Amino acid sequence: MIAGLASSLPTTLTAGLQRQGVPHAIAHQIGTLPPVSSLFAAVLGVNPVQHLLASAHALASLPAASQHVLTGREFFPNLISAPFHQGLTVVFAVATGLSVLAALASLLRGSRAAAPAGTAAGTATATAARAEALTRPAGADPSPRQETA
Repeated sequence: MIAGLASSLPTTLTAGLQRQGVPHAIAHQIGTLPPVSSLFAAVLGVNPVQHLLASAHALASLPAASQHVLTGREFFPNLISAPFHQGLTVVFAVATGLSVLAALASLLRGSRAAAPAGTAAGTATATAARAEALTRPAGADPSPRQETA
């Protein structure tokens, strides 16, 4: 996900901020922040643009209409939707490739050998022994005892 975001988010974020009148240097600085922060903000439903522009003292210098757009509820989600989609594409492509690789490894492993005939009784005896061991009190002698009359 991060690889997909990192490939397109910086240019998308920088261009989107510049379209709203943010100076190139500040837009570039915000656009080059790690994509993890943008992903985290998106998951939390937060628009980090207001905080980032305010800390750079750029928000107050913008026209009121640009301030409203940048701090609104639609700018940041719409801006990151295409890079987020690209990140999901990378994630699903890798998952598909790994699934195919696992299927091929499973095919190359071959089939399991069938259990030899007559092992069902041995399996039943082993299952009964395990059940007895689970129900035995702690510290009890595991050897069977003969009751004398």
